[in-house]
Amino acid sequence: MPISLHNDLNIADLFRGDEQLASPPHIYFELQKVSEDPNRSLADAAFIIEQDAALSLKLLKIVNSAFYGFPAQIASISKAITLIGTKELRSIILSTIIIDKFSALPSDMMNMHDFWARSLRCALIAQELDKYLDNEFSDSAFLCGIVHNIGQLVFFLRIPELARNAYLSLQAQESQTVLDEIAIETDIIGFDHFQAGAALTKLWNLPELITQSIRLHAYPDNVDAYHKIASIIRFADTYSRIDQDWSNLEPHNLNVSSDEISTILDTTDEKFEQIFKVFYHG
Repeated sequence: MPISLHNDLNIADLFRGDEQLASPPHIYFELQKVSEDPNRSLADAAFIIEQDAALSLKLLKIVNSAFYGFPAQIASISKAITLIGTKELRSIILSTIIIDKFSALPSDMMNMHDFWARSLRCALIAQELDKYLDNEFSDSAFLCGIVHNIGQLVFFLRIPELARNAYLSLQAQESQTVLDEIAIETDIIGFDHFQAGAALTKLWNLPELITQSIRLHAYPDNVDAYHKIASIIRFADTYSRIDQDWSNLEPHNLNVSSDEISTILDTTDEKFEQIFKVFYHG
């Protein structure tokens, strides 16, 4: 239910009175407990997932899609876990849960198809870019890309009038950079959607890396402990804008050549169409 508008809105107000939004994705943490318990097996993880028939089916579709490109059909959850590992499995499951959780927003507020298409492109580019670096975030780069703009959905869900005002104000400007977006949101709402998104993932008790990749999105540096994942997601977000002129863009503070960027984008473009149909059914 949307929040009644008032002058002293703060981030915590966004999550009060909405149990569904504030509730963390429990299956993610159930799987985490299994993976951290030496007395539990992959069969235990598979059993947890198989209790949700819809989630199991979607997971098998993802595993058998171009997202992984396995040469043979994967017919069971236990086999999927064996191939991709519990950590990456949790990341993929959480991505699908988040997409499903927010995809019911009315289309007159936000084009959910376009939002998730861009988010998925960002996630794929982040994942591919991480491979070109040192594969440090192989279990989390995709998920960080999926959730980096989740605060926008929180705005449209909880404060739709203010969110719409901020969106229309941005569209009316000739410049529509991330910094412009932040300035407008801060002026109209009092804080920006990256702060809101980071607050939500913190409320859900997700790993700090995910929360900080959102919080640091608009504030590049080379000092913060999480600056590298934030740089990867910032880079991926830039190149996920299919209408963007990339000719004069620098790859931020990442050492990636123009040829590597081109290869990354070609690879993700090839995967995108098939994978999008698996992740999003809006």
